Amino acid sequence: NKTQVLLDHLRLCSAIPESYEHDSSEEKLYSKYTDALISESFKSIGLKSYVLTERADAADVEVTAENYSFVADAKVFRLSRSAKNQKDFKIQAMDGWKRGKPYAMVVCPLYQLPTKSSQIYQQAATRSVCIFSYSHLAVLVRLAEEKGTKASETLLHKIFKSIETMNGSKNAFDYWQTVNTCILQQDLDISKIWKEEKVATLEGIEISKEIAHIHLAQERQRILSLSHEEAIKQLIEMNKIDSKSKVIESITDNNLMSL
Repeated sequence: NKTQVLLDHLRLCSAIPESYEHDSSEEKLYSKYTDALISESFKSIGLKSYVLTERADAADVEVTAENYSFVADAKVFRLSRSAKNQKDFKIQAMDGWKRGKPYAMVVCPLYQLPTKSSQIYQQAATRSVCIFSYSHLAVLVRLAEEKGTKASETLLHKIFKSIETMNGSKNAFDYWQTVNTCILQQDLDISKIWKEEKVATLEGIEISKEIAHIHLAQERQRILSLSHEEAIKQLIEMNKIDSKSKVIESITDNNLMSL
């Protein structure tokens, strides 16, 4: 069943594997995978969705419904990533990437979003950018399966409109209460789906944590097995000593004072 496959991915996609190096081709492919995943999720709730690949200064996904349209972006982080700032969520950038569309959406891991106060919520309300999670998207996918795509399509429009009418507040509680209430008031049967997805989110986090712990344990074991010479060599590489030295050596007078 295609819906079940989508749900499995939505529940488990939210953490970049610790084994992927920073800025590696694997990490870039993982980002493309999550964009493709949210695009397929939008299609499953009855929307037309397209993943853009050719431009850097644009949202990654364009979506059109019968009565509205929006751009979207999927966000993922490593579980070990501690400090996240407002720029990581690209709310202001998404506003600029609407390209004439009324709304924008950023889909994030629920557990990585600020829980108390953050400028991202104020930006979302003032710029008509919906901050959403993979867990919330899973609820919409299930609603479409159980009640038909029209129900999900209409609900998503209501969510966008509820954010548009919010007072611009940094308060996380105000933002999520608005979004969650909007979803739970839509349909009497949605509370069952809601409860099940809350449990699935917790299970997904535990699985992601276990995978991350296994990788770190293997890395620890690998490092402990290195010889003294190998360890020093890797430490020099890790700190990019040689490449920094080459950059420093390449600096010359650029003759700007001669012009």
